[in-house]
Amino acid sequence: MISNVTGEFENFSTDVETEDEDFMTAKVTFTADIDSITTGNEQRDQHLKSPDFFDAANYPQLKFVATKYENVDNDGSYELYGNLTIRDITKQIKLDVEFGGIIKDPWGNTRAGFSINGKIHRKEYGLKWDAVTETGGVVVSDEVRLHIAVELIKQQ
Repeated sequence: MISNVTGEFENFSTDVETEDEDFMTAKVTFTADIDSITTGNEQRDQHLKSPDFFDAANYPQLKFVATKYENVDNDGSYELYGNLTIRDITKQIKLDVEFGGIIKDPWGNTRAGFSINGKIHRKEYGLKWDAVTETGGVVVSDEVRLHIAVELIKQQ
């Protein structure tokens, strides 16, 4: 592991319902189609979709459902807890959230922005493939860092 690989899911769905502008009572659900993963390398993407990792044929989606929010500093920093399911294995995770605020865009839409960071351990979800380099280093880290940029548009 001498560098980081980034990737994203091109097909996903996010549903957020809230009555308060601070989002403390929000109900959040996120799902992503495993088959839509892209890292910029088709061979790596196919390997990630295989049984060695996500096993897209048997587990076509991952899902996150929020369970709890905590205000960290009264200045836009929150901790978001929820259940992440990958390969039918569900674990509670904690995400650090920075609330960017709410604006009215030039087209009259109300938008809210968030930056979200966290990490998971892939082997806890059954993503256990591994290889060792000739010098004894691992090829794939157990830790996966999550960096998520979210912009929500208020629906009428």
